[in-house]
Amino acid sequence: MTANAAERIKHEGLRAKIMSAEQAAEFVQNGMTVAISGFTGAGYPKELPTAIAERAKAAHARGEAFAIGMITGASTAPECDGVLAAANCVSFRNPFQSDPGIRNSINAGNIAYQDMHLSHVEQQMRQGFYGNFDIAIIEAAGITADGKIIPAMGIGHGNEALKAAKKVIIEVNSAQNEKLEGMHDVVYDIGVPPHRKPIPITGPFDRIGSPYLECDLDKIVAVVLTNSGDRNSKFADPDDNSKRIAAQIIDFFSHEVKAGRLPKNLLPLQSGVGNVANAVLAGLLDAPFDDLTGYTEVLQDGMLDLIIAGKMKSASATALSFSPDALQRFNDNIEFLRDKIILRPMEYTNNPEVIRRLGVIGMNAMIEADIYGNVNSTHVMGTKMMNGIGGSGDFTRNAFFSFFVSP
Repeated sequence: MTANAAERIKHEGLRAKIMSAEQAAEFVQNGMTVAISGFTGAGYPKELPTAIAERAKAAHARGEAFAIGMITGASTAPECDGVLAAANCVSFRNPFQSDPGIRNSINAGNIAYQDMHLSHVEQQMRQGFYGNFDIAIIEAAGITADGKIIPAMGIGHGNEALKAAKKVIIEVNSAQNEKLEGMHDVVYDIGVPPHRKPIPITGPFDRIGSPYLECDLDKIVAVVLTNSGDRNSKFADPDDNSKRIAAQIIDFFSHEVKAGRLPKNLLPLQSGVGNVANAVLAGLLDAPFDDLTGYTEVLQDGMLDLIIAGKMKSASATALSFSPDALQRFNDNIEFLRDKIILRPMEYTNNPEVIRRLGVIGMNAMIEADIYGNVNSTHVMGTKMMNGIGGSGDFTRNAFFSFFVSP
């Protein structure tokens, strides 16, 4: 593992900064604000969170305070959110989470939580809403000879985190496929109000920037080697309810195509996270639509299978969140997929202007809805936070058509 991961660091100066997770965790101190990469179980650091949690537990045993403010792209995994919550070392968390430990601490009032639209995160980081960022911890698939960072399978807010942080720690993960290099579109200077520039995406697969994350190399204080996969949760097989939901949506699409309100290949599709949303996409495999496109935040099994089957010609996302079987299909077909999938920062994938311009069809999950069409995506019984609104609001309010799916 170590030799393979070390070989992915082509920059000699950064090779000299390789150290253990325990050594790198020494840079993280009580009271710091930390940007941690990761988006819906992809692209999060695997080793540093445990090392930070152990530092926190040791400090607490000595009667000392130790907690950090933590801003991610979206949810991470038990080996990130979970271990930090268990160590009681998170004081602030945003913008989205799904770990039971974090959720329980939020609902108990032990963690201050900001539930927010994901499209807002990077602008607020850039304009100082959270003060100074002390550390950014970013997962990478490798580092080039000139010090550019090859992202892993989740981008989220990684581009802005590298710019905003005073110090940077990179986890280079040899479990990530080396052929991810070139599948990203990450560096484009959008600016700040009142001089923000338009995001010039006029087609779902347009490229507007560099395939590499870039960072002032002097800010990189540590490189940690890892060999650990993402949180690859298995999706449930589509049940009768999911199949009925998919059939109703496909019937609606057919009706709109016949009426001339949708083209024959529909419009770019967005799908939220979860079993039902994934099952709806799986239903499109047998639907009478070809040359589909995707413009989404998370690309799951259903959309991957549409691409492999030739039903979808391209898809844009900020993260790849696959089941174990789908990850194997992705790796087995990565040469075929390299020019069909593109990964971007969530500031682009979730941008309301781009979503409106492309006419995205949004399909998201919910907790409940009322008879007036108001949808609750965040709270149970009005007061207990579930996960957060995530990107569903970004897409729902700006999509050409919006669906909420629920059994």
